[in-house]
Amino acid sequence: MNFRFSNLLGAPYRGGNLLIHGNELLTPVGNRVGTIDLVQSTSQTMPFENLKQIRTLCISPSGALLLSIDEDGRALLINKHRRALLHHFSFKGPVAVAKFSPDGKYIAVGVGRLVQVWKTPSFEKQMAPMALHRTYGQCHADVLDLDWSPDSRFIAAVSKDIIARVFSLNPYKGYEPAVLAGHRDGVVGIFFSSVAMRKAAQVDGKDLPLLYTVSKDGAIFAWAFTPKPKGGFKQPGKGGAKAAVEGDEEEDEEKEEEEEEGPGLDPNDFPFLARGKWSLSEKHYLCQRGARVSAADLHKGTGTLVVGYSSGMFEIVSLPSFDSLQSLSVSKERVTSLAFNANGDWIAVGCAKLGQLLVWEWRSDSYVLKTQGHYFDVAATAFSPDGALIATGSDDRKVKIFQQSSGFCFVTFTEHTAPVTAVAFLPSGHALVSASLDGTVRAFDLVRYRNFRTMTSPNPVQFGCLAVDPGGEIVAAGTRDTFQIYVWSLKTGRLLDVLSGHEGPVSALAFSPLEGGLLASCSWDRSARVWDVYNGKGCVDTMTHTHDCLAVAIRPDGKQLAVSTLDGTITLWDPQEAKMEGIIEGRRDIKGGRLAADRRAAGNLDSGACFTSITYGADGSFLLAGGASKYVCIYDVSERVMLRRFQVTSNRSLDGVLDTLNSRHMTDAGPLQLIDHDDKDEDVELLPPVLDAAAQADVPGTSKVRAPSARTRCVALSPTNRCWAAATTEGLLVYSLDDDLLFDPTDLTEELTPQSCHKALAARAYVRALLIALRLGDSSLMRHCVLVTPVIQAPTVAAAMPAVWAPQVLTLLAEQLAVSPHLEFLLIWVRAMCVAHGPALEGAGSSGKVMPALRNLQKVLGRTHDDLSAACEGNLYMLDYLVEAGSAHLAQGGHAEEDGGEESDGDDGAGRKAAKPAAGAVSQRKRQDGGGKRAGGASKKRKEGAGGAGRR
Repeated sequence: MNFRFSNLLGAPYRGGNLLIHGNELLTPVGNRVGTIDLVQSTSQTMPFENLKQIRTLCISPSGALLLSIDEDGRALLINKHRRALLHHFSFKGPVAVAKFSPDGKYIAVGVGRLVQVWKTPSFEKQMAPMALHRTYGQCHADVLDLDWSPDSRFIAAVSKDIIARVFSLNPYKGYEPAVLAGHRDGVVGIFFSSVAMRKAAQVDGKDLPLLYTVSKDGAIFAWAFTPKPKGGFKQPGKGGAKAAVEGDEEEDEEKEEEEEEGPGLDPNDFPFLARGKWSLSEKHYLCQRGARVSAADLHKGTGTLVVGYSSGMFEIVSLPSFDSLQSLSVSKERVTSLAFNANGDWIAVGCAKLGQLLVWEWRSDSYVLKTQGHYFDVAATAFSPDGALIATGSDDRKVKIFQQSSGFCFVTFTEHTAPVTAVAFLPSGHALVSASLDGTVRAFDLVRYRNFRTMTSPNPVQFGCLAVDPGGEIVAAGTRDTFQIYVWSLKTGRLLDVLSGHEGPVSALAFSPLEGGLLASCSWDRSARVWDVYNGKGCVDTMTHTHDCLAVAIRPDGKQLAVSTLDGTITLWDPQEAKMEGIIEGRRDIKGGRLAADRRAAGNLDSGACFTSITYGADGSFLLAGGASKYVCIYDVSERVMLRRFQVTSNRSLDGVLDTLNSRHMTDAGPLQLIDHDDKDEDVELLPPVLDAAAQADVPGTSKVRAPSARTRCVALSPTNRCWAAATTEGLLVYSLDDDLLFDPTDLTEELTPQSCHKALAARAYVRALLIALRLGDSSLMRHCVLVTPVIQAPTVAAAMPAVWAPQVLTLLAEQLAVSPHLEFLLIWVRAMCVAHGPALEGAGSSGKVMPALRNLQKVLGRTHDDLSAACEGNLYMLDYLVEAGSAHLAQGGHAEEDGGEESDGDDGAGRKAAKPAAGAVSQRKRQDGGGKRAGGASKKRKEGAGGAGRR
């Protein structure tokens, strides 16, 4: 039961800033950090959780350190390369913006109205990793944005008081932070110009401003800086010894400033901002068409500014000319965040209101990524028969299908007009069936991606559950309002039967895998029934309970039936004899979490202490159960004991996560979080919406944003028993078996450091060196180990490599094949790895690590094959041309010699007259042949040989 968190699927973008580092897009996903590889088309979620919704992300220039900060200012410092959590830290207040300095030595953070600069911690474990360098308190309101100067010596910050200030990293005597005012509306972004932008402006003969500020009303202010001349602005002396002392002090101060300023002679260098004066040089206004600016970002390498509007449109502007390059409308809601990649070609756009996330390549006018998660909670989920696909249905009326290996959604069906309540794959895996409250059961083709069958009832009903028989020919759906079960033929779509007998809403259905067509159902009427569908005998057995029945599941061998009831118990039945076999008491296991509106403690609450979804494992040895709480439990069927309990979320932004509430947040009017506060930032959209009439009612004094409760609405287990999924409030959580827990002897015999790896290479222990590099997760060290290994030792090293590391090695080889000139050597490595670990890779083909590695390797090999084929084909044509041209040239030279010899046998004068045009013709042919061979790329020796043949 070593299941660990693997991925989070279907979770939309809820807010926070976006980052693009290399080919990866970093985005906040609730209280986790999601990474999307834009080239490999894979999505992963880091296993670390902040205490609340993440609001701010920042990454070091090298990409090694990642800092995630939640809405309360609690931060996690993560080693991104190794996906390891280094430190926990709290900034003691909400953080709106955080950025690393360009040299990576400091972190500037806007905490409330303070600007704090912290020293970047190291990768080593320390008691106090974060060391405060300096604090600036001149801002009179909360800090909104900040930026570092290219030389990492100054920080420009803007706050809600509509004023920008320029702070110095280190204190300089006599320097006061510059105050830049003039905007009439809130400032969205502040940006320093780069040295590259200044060089480009100097080529055009322009003076580029050093600072830009963008406000919500569309105003872009350009701020210029005039350096103070050295030796100027001196105070006049007063004579005597005191004047001499003051003069010496001024000289010392000038020397210190010159040392801080550096050479400063090159106009392309960034000026020293502690000596000089700021001025407003330009004002420009964007054509907003009635919208307001909501986000902005500047790519300093190209001087490209992107501005997002509240109307869902973003515009690309070129600086310093302020020419509009492009504009695009992506949604009808406010653009929350914008981010450039390192090259300036990709723009990441996030819209928190609709959960949209896209990456736009503006030079080619094409989408690199366009995704949108489920807007409301995921209500149902199911695995495909081979476990490679996961289907989800949500209250937003959409059905999505994800690849379990890559985590990407590759198709979305939007035919339903009401919330989707159940989904199920056909046994063949080529179709998907879904039920909805709109009164339809729809079948979707997974080959052509279309809705090929729609099954309805004679009267309008609401379907709440669904089941497909093992043959894939019959579909049954239970209703919530008429308490009936409808049975259709999937091939024809004809209604076969209507099963009546329940006196309450039908909550769950399940077909028996045995022959005979038995269908099990449970209802709120405190009964579970077994129906004979194939023979039309109706209800065969009725199993009564003391409480409402919520979920039903049949063991894969068909010899046991599990029914979950409202009192938190799971009752085990024999479906053939309708006899009770045992009871699993799960009330205490599922109980946990106190809602903000609860009047009693979590231990005394009875609401929510029940399982709403249960499923058997593939071998029938254990049960997976989830309900309206933060826990998912696994039970042993034979022993009827709990094996393990998983807490699906620790996000305190959700209601029902904490077992004990803080009494300071309780007032006479009720919980503090249910009362509207004036200090809440309306632009911060971090919580998912709530489908609750009471919560959506606009009651004066109550909070407009209600925290949704943490719960699990559906659980599903993979047919391979290697992973399971839970449809929760935050999205679809996927847990899989941990392959990293395999035993490796190198953990006992070697110290895992780069020095030990180099020592192993020096001792020619290539297997041990590569294993150490893989354990460290250092890509450069792994690449060095592979390239240093002799070509003769490559098959031996590949055969001695544990199979668990095969995907990582194949991924490394694919990356090197794309850039390295050692093509044959790397191909030998690829062949050795495939031969040695082919069966293991084939057996784990559906896992999340093998398929992306193989897909990437196939893509690179296909591209390399196409390049080599084109080069070989061109070389063959070139060789044929050279051979034909040489033969023709030799033939023409021989004819010329024969003509010259015959003419020389005649009269000498005539011979000389005839010889001149022949020599001219030979020289003309030589020039033509020489030009043709130079155009074809012939070598110098071949040209000389052809010329010699012409002369002969």
